[in-house]
Amino acid sequence: MIMIAILIGCILGVVLGINAPMISYTYSSYLAIAIIAALDSVFGGITSVIKKNFDLKIFITGFFGNAILSILLTILGEKLNVDIYLAAIVVFVGRMFTNLAIIRRYYVDKWSERLKIGNKKQEEK
Repeated sequence: MIMIAILIGCILGVVLGINAPMISYTYSSYLAIAIIAALDSVFGGITSVIKKNFDLKIFITGFFGNAILSILLTILGEKLNVDIYLAAIVVFVGRMFTNLAIIRRYYVDKWSERLKIGNKKQEEK
């Protein structure tokens, strides 16, 4: 079910992205950091579904909270003439890799169990 939602979201993003106007270069850094923060929240949500402790309120507040905080860090960094947004990118991308590793392990274990069950059924025949 989640994979179908992800697939629909990706298709919608591609269709809207092709038809949407181009983002100005001045706002591209804000959009990039917001997308990375949102992707971190999505991977965290998938991980929490796998761990069976997903809470929609936590997901929604984390999704928008991370995006807004990262945009504010980017604005502050531009005002101070310091690339603070790089710290946010490092944190969010690190968490994304951690969550992706958890998701990958879950599906590899699930696939391995199915293979073991299939092999046992073939041996019994």
